[in-house]
Amino acid sequence: MTTYIVTFEVNDDLRKNQVKEKLKQYRGYCPIHDNCWAVISHQTPNQIRDSLTEGLSASDRVFVIRSGTHAAWTNSYGSQNSEWLKERL
Repeated sequence: MTTYIVTFEVNDDLRKNQVKEKLKQYRGYCPIHDNCWAVISHQTPNQIRDSLTEGLSASDRVFVIRSGTHAAWTNSYGSQNSEWLKERL
């Protein structure tokens, strides 16, 4: 399993909520902030991107990258999210 960082710019609240619901279907997920989440998956970045972009408009954006070995952040969504990120990034 690999941890991926998914960032997205979706210009419609309904479509944005659909992306978030799709992200919640992964085996593991953690919101980093409103438009950036970490997910755990066996899928490739292309497969994740393709599944998330179904139903989006041409002006919406999705970026998926495999997590690296170093990370830093501030003001996460709380200690539970911060611990999740520390363990998996």
